[in-house]
Amino acid sequence: MKRFVDLAELTRDEVLELLELARRLERRCEPRALGGKILGLVFFNPSLRTLASFQAAMARLGGHSLVINPGQGSWQMESRAGLVMDGAAAEHVREGIPVLASYCDALGIRVFAEGRDLAHDLADTAFNAMAALTDKPLVNLESAVNHPCQALADWKTLDDLAVPRAARFVLSWAYHPRALPLAVPAAALHMAVLRPEGFALPQQLMERARRAAALSGGSVRETSDRAEALAGADVLYVKEWGATEPYGDAALDARLRRTLTAWCVRNDWFAAAPDCRVMHCLPVRRNSAIADEVLDSTRSVVQREAYNRLPVQMAVLHRLLRS
Repeated sequence: MKRFVDLAELTRDEVLELLELARRLERRCEPRALGGKILGLVFFNPSLRTLASFQAAMARLGGHSLVINPGQGSWQMESRAGLVMDGAAAEHVREGIPVLASYCDALGIRVFAEGRDLAHDLADTAFNAMAALTDKPLVNLESAVNHPCQALADWKTLDDLAVPRAARFVLSWAYHPRALPLAVPAAALHMAVLRPEGFALPQQLMERARRAAALSGGSVRETSDRAEALAGADVLYVKEWGATEPYGDAALDARLRRTLTAWCVRNDWFAAAPDCRVMHCLPVRRNSAIADEVLDSTRSVVQREAYNRLPVQMAVLHRLLRS
């Protein structure tokens, strides 16, 4: 494996092999597996779990990591092509990324969606432009429309909980005061999708999910009917994202979500799904997206998801860097 940028680029067997490796390393770590190896982590956007789990994973495998936050202790970097750099950015990624890659054995990059142009973000333009600047092993730490590290940890979580392959899995939109990127819902989109009007996921993402579901004998559908979506559900995956019909129009997005504060997951959501588990990638705004009564209950498995970032990150790095 040379790059880990999209879970969909791996075959089912390759994903299952990664998960088995994650379980093996979870039981018995290999503290000298990556001795002398260096992982460079470039974060254009904030992180808690991704940053900490990758640093911990490298340390547990005997390697080292360095972290760059452009504009915070290092030069601010520009990623757009062809413009006159007379603003705040002192360095362009065309110089910065190859330099960092030359110091490291592998590179991880996090760069979120700009949230202005849907086609630009769906093409993962910023991440792909930087990915093209290095031939070193590369990890997508979350891009505009993908978060393969989270998706792999979610898969392991479902396995840990012995959720059947044919389970009823619901992805639900939840309220957030601001528009958030599409990366996590796009990576998790192999399920039923519950969302309010105006927040349908882009057809490009839905078609990709339908093709993947068809190959595995499943299906994907969208609805705004909560009772219909959750009836008999095994897993409710909660995530916030921005309106896609007026994508980039912050004022219209704000007007749309202003009436949707009731889309906060509470116990009464589960009347027809008493054994349903609740997942969320974190961070989550309590009593905005999910109520205390749900997050603090045995129904919530968000901590298990977060923990699983570490073993799956170890597996990815082991596969990328183990000689």
